[in-house]
Amino acid sequence: MARSVVSALLLLFSIAVQAVPSPDRWSYWDKADQSSEQVVDHSKWQNFLDRYVILSESTGMYMVEYGRVTKTEKDSLDGYLKSLAGQDPRKLNRTEQLAYWINLYNALTVDLILDYYPVKSITRLGKGWFRMGPWRDELIIIAGQTISLHDIEHRILRPIWNNPRIHYALNCASIGCPDLLPEVFQGVTIDEQLAAAARRFINQKKGATFVSGRLVLSSIFDWYEDDFMDKDGVLKEIKSFASGDLKRQLENYRGRISYRYNWKLNEYRPE
Repeated sequence: MARSVVSALLLLFSIAVQAVPSPDRWSYWDKADQSSEQVVDHSKWQNFLDRYVILSESTGMYMVEYGRVTKTEKDSLDGYLKSLAGQDPRKLNRTEQLAYWINLYNALTVDLILDYYPVKSITRLGKGWFRMGPWRDELIIIAGQTISLHDIEHRILRPIWNNPRIHYALNCASIGCPDLLPEVFQGVTIDEQLAAAARRFINQKKGATFVSGRLVLSSIFDWYEDDFMDKDGVLKEIKSFASGDLKRQLENYRGRISYRYNWKLNEYRPE
């Protein structure tokens, strides 16, 4: 009986994830001051990344050493989030805004994991009886608006910037998502950073690989196919960043595509 309940819950979660929300533009945030030269201070977030984001030699992935985070560093992370909450991103220029929202999303996600650590997967978090992740939970108030991770991704970033490479920058604390990278995003270098993140993810096995001759992609390319226009757009994107054997195998591939994703916590444990 218990096994049946667990299986049913997993099925419900799988269906919920596959039904990715369409971009829903939140007009309140669709404002910017292109003359602004203000640069947001992300140094506290960078200090956290320097200490706790580790490159795993066995997997080649950047992972987070959640278990080693001290109370002092957790307080510092909370202070960073408080500093972001005290700003009005509408007063920033567009590139600085983009870095602001991406860093906020990633820092909020790490902060959530630390609040509930130890936890096996972010999907175990969230309010309500049938928890399917914390994405719709109200987490922070900015410029008088209560905001969730869902809001940042689907109501601000996706519809306002309309740039599918944002998906390579957002980290949902899972092995299957793009790595939490060791450098904060900065407005002045955001385009180069997104391209580098795309290159890194696509050339990792969790991004794109061949298994027994079949192309296997991250489920991100399935869930957000429309952001890349269509399946052909996905393949064009992957080919533009692929290198080595992956690039060679993709050149004349006309077969079927499978998708996969790993929701296990992206936790680094000393090797």
